[in-house]
Amino acid sequence: MTCSIRPLAKEDLDQVNAIDHEAFPTQWPPPNYRQELQNKIAHYLVATDDSRMIDPPPQKPRNTLLKLIGRLMPWSQLNATPRAPSPRPYIVGFSGIWMMADEAHITNIAVRQPYQGKGIGGMLLIATIDMAWELKASLLTLEVRASNLTAQQLYSRYGFKQTGLRRGYYLDNREDAVIMSTESISSPEFRELVRDLRATLAAKLNQA
Repeated sequence: MTCSIRPLAKEDLDQVNAIDHEAFPTQWPPPNYRQELQNKIAHYLVATDDSRMIDPPPQKPRNTLLKLIGRLMPWSQLNATPRAPSPRPYIVGFSGIWMMADEAHITNIAVRQPYQGKGIGGMLLIATIDMAWELKASLLTLEVRASNLTAQQLYSRYGFKQTGLRRGYYLDNREDAVIMSTESISSPEFRELVRDLRATLAAKLNQA
């Protein structure tokens, strides 16, 4: 399997919503990713399985008004036979940040369950760090559930350290959130860490 990472597009929303619901089933209110596409401080990436395509969702039938206009104006482009939509790349994960002043706040990183443990979360995290560099962020920060030790260990490997605690942060069960942040992402030490992690991850993916 080979994966690609690119910016989120409107055509990806149905798959991203499905991944979000799988990864965060109790999150409330659910994120509105369509609105996030219009949010100037929001930046999202998707990871795709390049060996797999899926059919797009079925098209909605035209509403009654459009049908009436089409009958009254037979020469109108409304009567043209729409082209069948092309298959779409299969999205296996996504990530996002909000740029708040010079701080990149990671809002989400999620990977489909069958694809977990294959290095895709690491790919997304490195791509997110690259995006933060391009946006001139000085550091990255995030919240993670206090009980999610697996995620905390992943973030720790990528240079995040616990910097605080938000009591009762998650609305579904009032669980605490651990705040984790990096040092300056432009520091030589952090850049060297990411360079080493990138090389290790590339070797793992090549072996897979």
